[in-house]
Amino acid sequence: MSLLTFNTAISSYRHHSVQRSRKNFAAPTSNPSSSCPCSTTAFPASLFCNSRTRPFSRLSVVSQTANLVSDTDSAARVGQDRLLKVPTSNIRNFSIIAHIDHGKSTLADKLLQLTGTVEKREMKDQFLDNMDLERERGITIKLQAARMRYMFQNEPYCLNLIDTPGHVDFSYEVSRSLAACEGALLVVDASQGVEAQTLANVYLALENNLEIIPVLNKIDLPGAEPDRVIKEIEEVIGLDCSNAILCSAKEGIGITDILDAIVQRTPPPSNTAERPLRALIFDSYYDPYRGVIVYFRVIDGTIKKGDRVYFMASGKDYYADEVGVLSPNQLQVEELYAGEVGYLSASIRSVADARVGDTITHFSRKAEKSLPGYEEATPMVFCGLFPVDADQFAELRDALEKLQLNDAALKFEPETSSAMGFGFRCGFLGLLHMEIVQERLEREYNLSLITTAPSVVYRVNCVNDETVECSNPSLLPEPGKRRSIEEPFVKIEMLTPKDYIGPLMELAQDRRGEFKEMKYITENRASIIYELPLAEMVGDFFDQLKSRSKGYASMEYSLVGYKESELIRLDVQINGDPVEPLATIVHKDKAYAIGRALTQKLKELIPRQMFKVPIQACIGSKVIASESLSAIRKDVLAKCYGGDITRKKKLLRKQAEGKKRMKAIGKVDVPQEAFMAVLKLEREVL
Repeated sequence: MSLLTFNTAISSYRHHSVQRSRKNFAAPTSNPSSSCPCSTTAFPASLFCNSRTRPFSRLSVVSQTANLVSDTDSAARVGQDRLLKVPTSNIRNFSIIAHIDHGKSTLADKLLQLTGTVEKREMKDQFLDNMDLERERGITIKLQAARMRYMFQNEPYCLNLIDTPGHVDFSYEVSRSLAACEGALLVVDASQGVEAQTLANVYLALENNLEIIPVLNKIDLPGAEPDRVIKEIEEVIGLDCSNAILCSAKEGIGITDILDAIVQRTPPPSNTAERPLRALIFDSYYDPYRGVIVYFRVIDGTIKKGDRVYFMASGKDYYADEVGVLSPNQLQVEELYAGEVGYLSASIRSVADARVGDTITHFSRKAEKSLPGYEEATPMVFCGLFPVDADQFAELRDALEKLQLNDAALKFEPETSSAMGFGFRCGFLGLLHMEIVQERLEREYNLSLITTAPSVVYRVNCVNDETVECSNPSLLPEPGKRRSIEEPFVKIEMLTPKDYIGPLMELAQDRRGEFKEMKYITENRASIIYELPLAEMVGDFFDQLKSRSKGYASMEYSLVGYKESELIRLDVQINGDPVEPLATIVHKDKAYAIGRALTQKLKELIPRQMFKVPIQACIGSKVIASESLSAIRKDVLAKCYGGDITRKKKLLRKQAEGKKRMKAIGKVDVPQEAFMAVLKLEREVL
């Protein structure tokens, strides 16, 4: 068949496919040639059914795309029945895990579309990513839940999907999602293969004893190598990929196979509806009209509208005004039972009453033991958040409390700065997390904020055998009181093509990294493991990694502990007065370079005064770098059009005495623009 004839057949099929309906969404039986949904067409079924042995061609992608176009009316009809109850044995709770940009959100879109959960006129790209920030950056920041209804072998099934982020800074969101599921779709890019975060998410899934279904996405790309990637998954992760699913979420290929695999291979939840209610809160947010809205997974028992519920950790009780499911919008139901995922509205006004990880039970029939919940998130990076307008301090506090409800990994405590007034010291899981939180505060709560340079938590061993944790350089004890300083170290694993091993090892060595191990995953890809200080990584390490590897390398890190280092506090003095917000804790070997860069930048940014202003970088009382801001001088000799030289000397001497008095009592105000520019410089230099 010529390509022209083939394309004509495809166009004809697309034109008439809307008027044909599929009898059901049945999965392929043991005989793929007879059950393949493409077998009714003029093309051979062997062209479309997944097989590791058959060659994959671009022509088959076009054919399969056309033949797997689902009947929209039939899917929508099934999807509208998603509120109907099914037996517990027909419930499937699953999550999608993958490295960033491997197609999680696109796959979730296709699952919603094929099951009729979202009507075609409402469909848009990244449907579950409901924040503008997520759409602009093309990443998933928040986990999102969606309930779907799927017909398998003429039997209805309830599928509860929880879409997860892929970036390492949001791994806490992934762990919360996996705790509410029994299965996970492991999505791997068929052209890029196994990445660093792929491994990290698989280990999280294995810790939760989930059934993992490997899925190879983007098989329609010219550079796709399914056989190579399948071999890579088996060698690196150790998963059996003999039944891995080949798909293209963008083109709609293999989506039915994925839904069938979820039904067949994901275990159903336990039928414990007769036990006392226990529901795990995996997410929540604050609604200004309804209060705190809680997302939960029912582990045991049942919950109905109007029930008096009790939060076991906070000890508070409320009446359930509204109970429903997320599909993906909120739809009210009368009752939810063991295995189901839903939401609860109970006019909860205090954000502390319903925290993520808490257990919901009945007030009249309390459960004996609460659910394990989640491990407390450990902040890796700290920075100060200050409102530009001091009157917005109370608004910033309220905004942080509400955002913490939606982002349990965020930690904060009040802080005072001599330069920027009252604010908060906030802890984050990483630099991207910090950046996202700042943008969300500014967009969602209309705040104007100043962010200080990111820093990490140091441990100071004092001479009196006390250990002090210090996240702010201004809190560092005096040199005479401390015996040693320990800084956090991380184990970082970089996956890279073999061509970029040298530049990445050089990058890690420059950041005081300790080489641990290097091994070849495949013939062309290697894994490099280093241990390096977290403070060296919170700057532009990730940017440098992508730059030196031309975007091909990926990384994943985890905290390994604290190690003693030669650290000092670098102070900045302007006109002899120390400026606390510009103080930093740096390694002894880098102190001079950072001090020189800071003083030169401040000289450019601080406006000139009527007197000479010295700008100094100091370690204790020792000045290691200095710049001077020359004074603005009035021409006092302008009125001397003649006369003796002593007249001019007298005027100059009088001016010098005035400048000296002015310098003694004068105060230099550092503008906020200077702070912002210097803080940005610190990130680059550190």
